[in-house]
Amino acid sequence: MRVPLLRLNAHILIVPLHADVDDEGVLSFQSDLTERVAQDQVRGVVIDVSALDVVDSYMARVLNDTARMLRILGACVVVCGVQPAVALTLVEMGRNLVDVPTAFNLERALVRLERLIAATDTGDLLTGHLTGAPDEFAND
Repeated sequence: MRVPLLRLNAHILIVPLHADVDDEGVLSFQSDLTERVAQDQVRGVVIDVSALDVVDSYMARVLNDTARMLRILGACVVVCGVQPAVALTLVEMGRNLVDVPTAFNLERALVRLERLIAATDTGDLLTGHLTGAPDEFAND
């Protein structure tokens, strides 16, 4: 199964993960996404996991690894739509997305992503990439 990579504009991709994604599909997602980011010099990516009712330790690891890969390629990443049950499970497993900025929904994720990109452009990397608290900038 191929995960769709939706272009919002010239420099931002939105990637919705569907509930039926399996281990093979998530690896395909990772490969396709990293290739597309490098090829198109994408500046920001929103990974929308709102359709996922369950995230196991493997999926959490792949999401973290993917975010790290994209940052190495020069893109900012925000994960949005984490369901409460998923957050609880990830914390109980000891797996979290603490090094991936998060947002409650797609709208807030796009605001946060634009701010991360702007912070990167101005060299304010402490504000830009290293902050993982959800919706830190959403209420400005």
